[in-house]
Amino acid sequence: MSAASSDPAASSLSDLVVITGVSGAGKSTAMDVFEDAGYFCVDNLPPEMIASLVELFMHEGSKVEFAAIVCDVRGGGYFDGLMAALDDLEGSGVPARVVFLEADDQTLLTRYKETRRRHPLSPAGTVAAGIATERELVAPFKQRADLVIDTAGLTEVALRQRLAEEFLSQEHPTKLAITFMSFGHKNGPIREADLSFDVRFLPNPHYDADLRPLTGLDPKVVSYVARDGVLDEFYARLLPLLDYLLPKYLDEGKAHLVVAIGCTGGRHRSVAIAEHLGVNYGSSADYDVTVSHRDIDQASRA
Repeated sequence: MSAASSDPAASSLSDLVVITGVSGAGKSTAMDVFEDAGYFCVDNLPPEMIASLVELFMHEGSKVEFAAIVCDVRGGGYFDGLMAALDDLEGSGVPARVVFLEADDQTLLTRYKETRRRHPLSPAGTVAAGIATERELVAPFKQRADLVIDTAGLTEVALRQRLAEEFLSQEHPTKLAITFMSFGHKNGPIREADLSFDVRFLPNPHYDADLRPLTGLDPKVVSYVARDGVLDEFYARLLPLLDYLLPKYLDEGKAHLVVAIGCTGGRHRSVAIAEHLGVNYGSSADYDVTVSHRDIDQASRA
């Protein structure tokens, strides 16, 4: 590693995770966990390139504080250099940690059968032969790993939870990204919605000539929708439901949740409610909240 990267204190990089192990053990899922936590992630990186990548992170002005890379036998002969690369990182003082994923042969065979993929070390032979060869190659890294996880019997959700609990620091927790998105039913549904609520039963400002040109961002529109206490009654039922559901999605390991709020045109009622939900949940340390209004700029018509 060059002199430019010899001083880790000069870099913003505070955690580098190297993910390795046997093929089919869940390395892609592991990388997703770190990516969801805000890590800069690189899959199938040849070990010889680790030093160059870290050097980029060491340059003044680099904004990469957390990084995770996957190195495995897909790199072919380049994989042989991983141990030397880890030694170089340790010698340079770079804060690197290794997570090793494994599973028994039968579990791996079942997973390969389900995905119908070839083993990278046995593209023209049997999966079993590829697994046996790979185990010999990766065995030294299991001894060196900071965390070894046997994924046999673990669901994807359980693996995510295990990594988050044991490998992600409390200072860098995984958050659930939530998008509260308003839309108009007349313009079609939100296809990416995980939850969708129809609020067309609420008073419609469209039928007030003074309010029609405005949107749900205007307090006058909000007051109109809230008349006779109907909006408060709706929140009294919706918020407890979301208070129950959102932590469940977080525990399930979901990274991004889209909550769609739909009215007729997507300019008044749904906008007001999406904004309210954004404010309500935006202060939570467990969520990264954004608010989006798909149809707010559409022409105002019933």
